[in-house]
Amino acid sequence: MQTSSEVLQAFERLHPKSIDLSLDRVRRLLADLGDPQDALPPVIHVAGTNGKGSTVAFMRAILESAGYRVHVFISPHLRRFHERIMLAGDRGAAPIDEASLVSVLRRADAANNGAPITFFEITTAAAFLAFSEHQADVLILETGLGGRLDATNVVTNPMMTVITPISIDHTGFLGATLADIAGEKAGILKARRPCIVSRQEEAALDVIATRAAETISPLCIAGMAWDAYEQHGRLVYQDESGLIDLPMPRLLGRHQIDNAGAAVAAARRLPGFRITEEH
Repeated sequence: MQTSSEVLQAFERLHPKSIDLSLDRVRRLLADLGDPQDALPPVIHVAGTNGKGSTVAFMRAILESAGYRVHVFISPHLRRFHERIMLAGDRGAAPIDEASLVSVLRRADAANNGAPITFFEITTAAAFLAFSEHQADVLILETGLGGRLDATNVVTNPMMTVITPISIDHTGFLGATLADIAGEKAGILKARRPCIVSRQEEAALDVIATRAAETISPLCIAGMAWDAYEQHGRLVYQDESGLIDLPMPRLLGRHQIDNAGAAVAAARRLPGFRITEEH
């Protein structure tokens, strides 16, 4: 019986000789797997350069404290690959167990049948299998690289998108300027789905606003529709509904206040979810 480590090592050998960012390979594989991305629970899709992990963690904590079952997909992992695929459970989301991970990896491998594919693409397909087969109320889905052509962007109908702060990164794949990179990240916006936007530089915000106009996506922008700041050792969140006084995040730094604020902004606007100030 293969271990997950052995299957994952084999996936490295499938990598195309040159990376052309495209959704074609992962779409082909997902079709052969029965399109599990179409059987996911409601999705919150998160892209950005900085603060994705913290924002995802804050959103998960809020939703779980409100009694919701939450799947989470993140990358990279800290210790073990299993951490990338967090499955909802009675005591909160937990890393996928070894047997379940081996099962979805092997099914993805069999369906791929040795075709060139990136490690992230095939493991994302395997993650979608796991998420589609385990009950949850919501999936928080973090992009890997960029957004528009990221393997996670095969999800066509998220209930919400979130854009964390954007800065220059992966210029070889995403473009040389902040505007170029913002265009790639904003590629996750979908028609008429709300988008929570963290604090951004003007060049990035302009691109996000243009994309939102094209997709008719309502924007909820930091510093405009909502704000978060420290006052007397507490985190104060403010939007059109008023003020919320919250404990400061345990993680240090001004940026963590912004990340927590984005998570609160998202939670307060999730359609069909009941989130109160106590959560």
